[in-house]
Amino acid sequence: MKIGVISDSHDNLPNIEKALSMLAARGATVLIHAGDIVSPFAVKKVLSFPGDVYGVFGNNDGEIAGIKKIWQHVFHGPCLLELAGLRILVCHEEAELSRAPYEDIDIMIFGHDHKAVIREGRPLYVNPGEAGGWVYGKTTCALIDSEGPRAEILEIKRCALRLRYWGCVWRRRA
Repeated sequence: MKIGVISDSHDNLPNIEKALSMLAARGATVLIHAGDIVSPFAVKKVLSFPGDVYGVFGNNDGEIAGIKKIWQHVFHGPCLLELAGLRILVCHEEAELSRAPYEDIDIMIFGHDHKAVIREGRPLYVNPGEAGGWVYGKTTCALIDSEGPRAEILEIKRCALRLRYWGCVWRRRA
């Protein structure tokens, strides 16, 4: 099984769409979001993924009641998932992992600091980085293969961002 992982998308709909397309094209059949989606309208985009979607809340998710209304598989972390025979612990901040009352974990997924990281071993640690691309400008997600398990960081081609301010145009190209 291949599992797509994103985090810290912060309402960036074009980047969410690109990440979902890339992960589906690479064979992901499940998606995990490690928090900071932010708003229900962005959750709707995440839920367009063509498979099961699980997630945890992050520190910037504001409208929790609205998000819970439309997404039945979102939890306050840490959250234990069992997929493809693996025990996967998901939370938003890495510090939460050590406080989780679970044992025998195969994969630990977290986000929050917007820095993509894979630490091999058992458990396998995966931070997919930032799908939003707002902090470091490098937009990433991760793909986990349950065989192994092993993971890789994928770079999402950024969308051109165009803002208007009092008639001036500021343009940032990918």
